[in-house]
Amino acid sequence: MTQGSEAGPETGPETGPETGNGAGLIVIPTFNEAHHIGGLLDSLLPFARRSGTPIIVADGGSGDATRAIVAARAQAEPLIRLLDNPARLQSAGINRAVALAAPETRWLIRVDAHAAYRADFCDVLLAEAAETGADSVVVGMHAVGEGVLQRAIAAAQNSRFGNGGAAHRMAPQGRLVDHGHHALMLLAAFRAVGGYDESFSHNEDAELDLRLAQAGARIWLTARTVVTYYPRRSLGALARQYMNFGRGRAATLRKHRQRPRLRQWVVAGLAPALSLAILGPLHPAFVAPLALWVLGCGAAGTSLAVAGRDPRLALGGPAAGLMHLAWSLGFWSGLLRRGPARATAAQGPVARGPAARGPVARGPAAQGSAAEGQDGQVGQDGQRVAS
Repeated sequence: MTQGSEAGPETGPETGPETGNGAGLIVIPTFNEAHHIGGLLDSLLPFARRSGTPIIVADGGSGDATRAIVAARAQAEPLIRLLDNPARLQSAGINRAVALAAPETRWLIRVDAHAAYRADFCDVLLAEAAETGADSVVVGMHAVGEGVLQRAIAAAQNSRFGNGGAAHRMAPQGRLVDHGHHALMLLAAFRAVGGYDESFSHNEDAELDLRLAQAGARIWLTARTVVTYYPRRSLGALARQYMNFGRGRAATLRKHRQRPRLRQWVVAGLAPALSLAILGPLHPAFVAPLALWVLGCGAAGTSLAVAGRDPRLALGGPAAGLMHLAWSLGFWSGLLRRGPARATAAQGPVARGPAARGPVARGPAAQGSAAEGQDGQVGQDGQRVAS
């Protein structure tokens, strides 16, 4: 997915010296986020001012008021910078901001514009990194909506039926995981594996986590803070998002020559199974997968409505079914794509610094949902362009 129209004049780190005070760097990839960006900057500024941490907004050419809002804030607040992201992908925008960071900058804090964050979000991340010695601290996500359909979609994404039980989408428990919603990362680790792969438009976060794990890095899912995520507002946008997630997951498997896991095959098998319905005139059994899918979506919707004490949340059942079907279609589209995926191995083992020392309580490694990317969504709505 691309980020939009040609970007205009830039207010940001490319016009001056390297960015960062040696402690950290906050990067926000954006595209058409006028509705959220002002409040998001307000929530981050207290930490940024207290710690002297720059906030880099890497914009992919927004066509709404996003750039104007950020430029106005940058005029009043020197810590805020507006950076053009001509490649229009989240991965490219973050990589570009990191390339401008001062060499002594230790931490990358990734913040997604289509979300809301608690006032102590950055402080909690840094504290967790110090306590666990992790190279990356990832967070859980909780979806919320404003209208009837968006609230139903949010309920679906918060449910096990909708998210497949992904560790970062359920009530998170502090433990080591394979993947989670990107939040804090040791820049030395990020650079050691080559940063985000800019050939990925989606699932760039999970693909990076795979390289981090191969390099010996430790990824910690914190239970002390979560991200509030705003899902898509229409079924069409939701379907496109999850098709892209499926393609991104397939690209990761192809790049690293891996086989899908069982839970990924379960979701991936949905589209082929439903397509058997066209053979229904030959035998009723061919219609069974479609009938079971419809019943499952209905049962899930009923469960959401009862749990939320709101009959309108029943729309979440069909929304979850759509998410799975779109992911399945995208997965096969990506898996059957001609030509090998570009393979880039991790550049080297992650060097352990002072903040990365010490044992981490080991628990079972959590696996991400088959139907998700960095957001599984925000992403990280895992690549989405900044959504």
